[in-house]
Amino acid sequence: MALKESEAIVLRTHPLGEADLLVTLFTRLEGKIHGIARSAKKSRRRFGGALEPLTYVRSRYEDRERRELARLDSCEIIESPLTQEVTYARALALAHVAELLDELLPEREANDDVFRLTLSVLAALREGDMWIPLTYFELWMTRLMGYLPDLSECIVCGRSLSGSRAFFHALTDGLACAEDKRLASSEMSADSRALAARMFQAPVASFLEASPAKAHAADLRKFLIHTLQRHIEKKLVTAGMLGKGSF
Repeated sequence: MALKESEAIVLRTHPLGEADLLVTLFTRLEGKIHGIARSAKKSRRRFGGALEPLTYVRSRYEDRERRELARLDSCEIIESPLTQEVTYARALALAHVAELLDELLPEREANDDVFRLTLSVLAALREGDMWIPLTYFELWMTRLMGYLPDLSECIVCGRSLSGSRAFFHALTDGLACAEDKRLASSEMSADSRALAARMFQAPVASFLEASPAKAHAADLRKFLIHTLQRHIEKKLVTAGMLGKGSF
């Protein structure tokens, strides 16, 4: 069978026996696939450092019918996160991107919008600050997966939230006005709602001049993580780690 070739982003690798690796790739051609990289722990010629998480590669693989796992032939690095210093904070940000992609993307379903989004956010994460790129990525992934409700009106009464306070709850979709909010709700500031609206109109690179503190748009990120976790019905490990970090 002829080899398939596709740009891809490495999401995860797991040891398989003494020499092989089980690899999860987000390919541009076929979406998320799983494959075996034979002797990847020993073969520097075919793989080298190309299987590090969030490496952008050109992959070649054999994909036979009725087999769940592809066989990876080789991966050529296009862009590696290891070309720059990887601090703990940056490593955690990259892990968060990888976890979101792995949890949210269906198997074998190409999604060029998400692929281009991921490349732009990975480029932005190389610029220094991580909070704006992560906010942008979470927001757009929530929208592209079809999970993002209308942020401009109350989900209970339908009233416009323009110029009004807005609240969200971990167990419900959308925002509510002050009169209709549930007990133990959190508030999303008008600034965060305005930032979300701007992010839908401009590329992530246009937001990189600012270097906001972690607290900036933290309420928006909290809302997005609540929304994503509710839909995938599990906790995002990296989201909890980002929340606890002092960076």
